[in-house]
Amino acid sequence: KCDYKVSRLEDETLRHFDYIDKEILEQIFYKLPNMVSNNCDADILEYALGATLYMPATRENIDKIILEKKFPELSSLVICLEDAIGDQEIETAEANLIEALEKINNSIERNEFDKNALPLLFIRTRNAEHLLSLIEKVTKYSQWITGFVFPKFDETNGEAYLKNLDYVNNKYNTRFLCMPILESKSIIFKETRLEVLLYLSKLFVEHREKIINLRVGATDFSSYFGLRRNRDFTVYDIHVIRDCITDIINVFARNGESFTISGSVWEYFDNSERILKPRLRSTLFEEHLGVEGRVVRGELLKKNLDGFIREILLDKENGMIGKTVIHPSHISIVNSLYVVRKEEYLDAISILENNNCGVYKSVYNNKMNEIKPHTNWAKKILKRAEVYGVFNEGSDFVSLLTYRMDGTVD
Repeated sequence: KCDYKVSRLEDETLRHFDYIDKEILEQIFYKLPNMVSNNCDADILEYALGATLYMPATRENIDKIILEKKFPELSSLVICLEDAIGDQEIETAEANLIEALEKINNSIERNEFDKNALPLLFIRTRNAEHLLSLIEKVTKYSQWITGFVFPKFDETNGEAYLKNLDYVNNKYNTRFLCMPILESKSIIFKETRLEVLLYLSKLFVEHREKIINLRVGATDFSSYFGLRRNRDFTVYDIHVIRDCITDIINVFARNGESFTISGSVWEYFDNSERILKPRLRSTLFEEHLGVEGRVVRGELLKKNLDGFIREILLDKENGMIGKTVIHPSHISIVNSLYVVRKEEYLDAISILENNNCGVYKSVYNNKMNEIKPHTNWAKKILKRAEVYGVFNEGSDFVSLLTYRMDGTVD
């Protein structure tokens, strides 16, 4: 067992991994993650979301979870007033949300809690009209709310969602951002998909400054076909979903007007009977942690999280940033896997500094760097490095998993 103490850095502004002692972070990181707050530019916030935890608005003690830092690794939170609650619970859920915001507001005003330590906070509305009625109730707390999540966003309601958001921002002089969720039948069904995606692309470009992230609703997509992926498989193994995600990336992640797209939710958080062999290499853990590495790996396998890790890696390879999560044990895993490797970081710097070259060997002499094709990749790597940091030589995500996945120490 490790004896690292959990403590926040002296500057209370939110920073990924700031639940780990600063001296330990400086051993793990070549470049520490930068500080992030609600006031940062949207192009930083869209990368900073990391693992975005969903929580029903009916949950008790939402304020305590935030103010007492129950999940110290939490960087972004969505409080849901839509699918996570029953239709008959709307009034109760809204009242609970408002009570939590009031307590958070009071705690900040009494200087009991640093406002910059708040996670990026979003509210998931039920529809475009709900945004207008809800804002009247929460406008008092607008400075603590980063934005809103718009479910079932498609060609039938997208313009209304964004028009209402403009109205709210203008009326209350706010800067609420939004995260549309792509999860409707017209997007997953092949015969309408391309037309709808191209329509949404034009709409998003017109409202670029307020769209922080596009989220993919793989659970809803799967439901239209009566599918649900087993924990031995990733969303990319479900071909009808994979093909749709491919088209979403193709339309919205192109250079020029590129949007940040986050990975789909992983629904599992406990152990079950396995069919396939584990896919986590034991040597990776033992090289870093010795005998204790087997324990850390065993905990991941016991909860079948090797499939989760594989899906995050596939998200990354397909250009996605961050992931929707429904359990706090997932947060540190997602965020750890988005830290940039030192080799990637030095390659990215070299590519951008040698923009007059054509092709040359990488800093590590193990690959070709070609300036024109790799420039956009390099820019994204440096942007990720600003938010998640850069690992030291010999460190990787295992180095951060010596902390338990619920934020406490093993």
